[in-house]
Amino acid sequence: MLNSRLAAPLVALAAPFLLYGGALVSQYGFGLHPCEMCYWQRWPHQAAIVLAALALLLRGNDRAMRTLTFLAAVAIAISGAIGVFHAGVEYGFWEGLTTCSSGASGPISLNDIMAAPITRCDVPQWTFGGVSLAGFNAIFSFGAVALVLTLLRRRTASAA
Repeated sequence: MLNSRLAAPLVALAAPFLLYGGALVSQYGFGLHPCEMCYWQRWPHQAAIVLAALALLLRGNDRAMRTLTFLAAVAIAISGAIGVFHAGVEYGFWEGLTTCSSGASGPISLNDIMAAPITRCDVPQWTFGGVSLAGFNAIFSFGAVALVLTLLRRRTASAA
């Protein structure tokens, strides 16, 4: 049985790991090239993975574990907020900060730039039921945050 003390940091680790992993699978497995705002959504998930992993490593110190888990939830929420902004750009609700991005990374030559796909931030590459990947990131991120915070609160209530 799962230790209820570890439930929140485990969710805080699993959710961004799965969301970030899904982004990588969509990019490298299905050829969906990320735009600049797609990359912005990945950074907080990467931070959340590190914070949640640290929380689990410091599980002997309850206060440190809870603080790091809470910070991981904040990072996941930031990714969700960026996802809302990105989805709004895709749906034309507001204008984005950028219009496109190339998929090139690392040392870049002119040939790399010319061969890299141009990916616009205002055009979703894939949707399901009218929801883009940015929209799904927002939905799943906010759902994960709600679950992590609920688990943290339950742990506080049961400890009192």
